[in-house]
Amino acid sequence: MTKADAMPLAGIRVLDLATMMAAPATAGYLAEFGADVIKVEKPGEGDPQRKWGTRKGGASLYWKSISRNKRSLTLDLRVAEGAEILKKLVPTADVVIANFRPGTLERWGLGFETLSALNPGLVMLEISGFGRLGDLAHRPGFGTLAEARSGFAHLNGQADGPPTLPNMGLADQFSGLMGAFAVMLALYHRDRSDGRGQLIDLSLCDPILRLIEPSLLDWQQLGIPGSRTGSRSVHVAPRNVYRCGDGRWVALSASTPSTVRRVFDAIGKPELADDPKFSDNAVRLQNVAELDSLIGEWVSTRTSLEVITTMEKAEAAVGPVQDIPEVLADPSLVDRGSLVTVSDPELGPMRLVNVVPHLSRTPGRVHTTGPRLGQHTLELLTELGLGDQVDELRARGVV
Repeated sequence: MTKADAMPLAGIRVLDLATMMAAPATAGYLAEFGADVIKVEKPGEGDPQRKWGTRKGGASLYWKSISRNKRSLTLDLRVAEGAEILKKLVPTADVVIANFRPGTLERWGLGFETLSALNPGLVMLEISGFGRLGDLAHRPGFGTLAEARSGFAHLNGQADGPPTLPNMGLADQFSGLMGAFAVMLALYHRDRSDGRGQLIDLSLCDPILRLIEPSLLDWQQLGIPGSRTGSRSVHVAPRNVYRCGDGRWVALSASTPSTVRRVFDAIGKPELADDPKFSDNAVRLQNVAELDSLIGEWVSTRTSLEVITTMEKAEAAVGPVQDIPEVLADPSLVDRGSLVTVSDPELGPMRLVNVVPHLSRTPGRVHTTGPRLGQHTLELLTELGLGDQVDELRARGVV
């Protein structure tokens, strides 16, 4: 048995028809655990992600990560001949992943009903801005709109500041993870029941709603509308970032009564545990400004090393707020194998985040970075018996 055979998704083939972040991320997670992911891209252009974000030597850095372990096939799905080639691939696949607006694939003759007739065991994941149902279904949507409409941006940021969007693709990445989870559920059901696949409808908004569900419940049940609290939590105190005497920041969280006592012991004020203003979580939340002031005053007179050493000795939950160079040099991440170096043909060695999660018997792995546009077109069409037609198809813009 080879290493590839030992991977948990060996033998699963995925057709990744999607662009940009969320749905391609789903395909990427599957590829890391052995799925054969075929990235289907528009000839001459490819996924817009190839031109997005920071670049080095003309290459998108993020593309190298989000498309790792994939094979690139150029194919114009908008023309009949391109759609027919895809239909030849569908019987060889287990999963199709797309993120076009609902109805687009149907107009191209590539909707789920059509593809399922060719392969009844096919699982199809469609990720869109607002899903297939509702009055927003046919509107274009990106993660930014989901972060705003879901209520996340309203809750995020400083109390006296504006609603704040995350500075990374939070909705997209979370939807990508949820998509991978959904695909595995559908494959499991297929393989343990009647062998039939199904259509998965996932909006970018729904997963992020799960993140803020406690605030939705607070409004429904208690009439609390939710507000921005910076780094504080609305459910537990103390929880914040504090500036040390050397200008560094530390993060502290005390979400259990025993941890709170340890924090009070560490700052030399054990009596606070019996103070009526701080004796339980409910009253600490009511007096959180005063509590943060007491902790912040203690922290501000010590270096970050002193704060962390003292807190760790007391077994309080505290850690440094690290910048990016510090993250990449963090010995705990290095020792755990959270980072992996992969050779890229354009950029040389690249240090990427390793596969998450770690499986003891069938770990995933990163074996290639994002491919060149159409790098595997000849290889894949040859597998379909169309190798001798590639030049002609390319000349007509089909591939």
